Amino acid sequence: MSSENADAVNARPDDAPSGDGPCGPVWDVVVVGAGPAGASAAYAAAVAGRRVLLLEKAELPRYKTCGGGIIGPSRDALPPGFELPLQDRVHAVTFSLNGRFARTRRTKRMMFGLVNRPEFDAGLVEQAQKAGAELRTGATVSRVEQHGTTVPDRRTAAVVLADGEVVLARAVVGADGSAGRIGAHVGVKLDQVDLGLEAEIPVPATVAEDWAGRVLIDWGPMPGSYGWVFPKGDTLTVGVISARGEGAATKRYLEDFIARLGLAGFEPAISSGHLTRCRADDSPLSRGRVLVCGDAAGLLEPWTREGISFALRSGRLAGEWAVRIAESADAVDARRQALNYAYAIKAGLGVEMAVGRRMLALFAKRPGLLHATLTGFRPAWQAFVDITRGATTLGGLVRGSAVARRALNALDRRA
Repeated sequence: MSSENADAVNARPDDAPSGDGPCGPVWDVVVVGAGPAGASAAYAAAVAGRRVLLLEKAELPRYKTCGGGIIGPSRDALPPGFELPLQDRVHAVTFSLNGRFARTRRTKRMMFGLVNRPEFDAGLVEQAQKAGAELRTGATVSRVEQHGTTVPDRRTAAVVLADGEVVLARAVVGADGSAGRIGAHVGVKLDQVDLGLEAEIPVPATVAEDWAGRVLIDWGPMPGSYGWVFPKGDTLTVGVISARGEGAATKRYLEDFIARLGLAGFEPAISSGHLTRCRADDSPLSRGRVLVCGDAAGLLEPWTREGISFALRSGRLAGEWAVRIAESADAVDARRQALNYAYAIKAGLGVEMAVGRRMLALFAKRPGLLHATLTGFRPAWQAFVDITRGATTLGGLVRGSAVARRALNALDRRA
């Protein structure tokens, strides 16, 4: 947001969203879900001087199935001054093809960092609170209403909690996950669903030392699948992901992967699973005064299923445009602002997702070709490094480089 826009937002006009309604206070922005997307949205709206309520059904901190890799685009989207609770700094990547043809590539400068999600998420929420957002945990949302008896006027939406309480807002941001209530209300459509399985495995110091500063990415046995090892001090985060519908095969892959790594003798502290969901190209991102971001919008990179950077970036945009929607005097202006939000998402993250879909299709057909390219073709490795460091993005690389476009087209043809 430019300083001119920020000044305009902070200058709250006489008729700005505020005050109380028949159901209690009317918030400028209510954000549902306190993960990275929701915390980023709450921060962006609160730092603009708005009255913000952040609702979370769980108590914080809470565990989240996630590798916890913080790449450059994630780092760059963090609130100013945010200190990453890094557990390790990655300088090397070992690539393998279903356990074979392993090769390790190294760099002198750090590529990306690794965090534990409970600490990371809690830190983001704390930043939103410092900016002025109010947090309520243990608040389960049952539905959102934009018309009817619970909505006092057309400039508000009603977030109805499981206990019957009605929370009124000039704008609502849904960041409650891919199976949440807000995405259902907006009508989010999904065209890719994957199953991720993960284990947090405590290991002895001698094992931890062998992994320090190095991650493993293993291209898996099922089309589009891969596994990972992310070191976090005395714990290794080991996981695999594949298309939904391959549950038994995905479980076997994780078991075989752990055994192959020599980690079968260590008892996991946590074993968990989750579904990742990517939006369809024509999926809506808003409905009335309600926006969705992060997992709730199906925003993540289809090939790697990386979602933290997508959550942070889309959350920030959602918070900024929620402020504009909150200030809208009528439905027409609110709709205009919602369309602007959708355009901003599609012009940035949407381009990255489109390239990611092409990479996934290529990878699913020819994992060996992709493995050989990454490990044996220096420009491909450098592109991987640049993306993880934040020097570019997957979409930016293809959009800004004729060589990259030709290479991707050539790989498409070979696949």
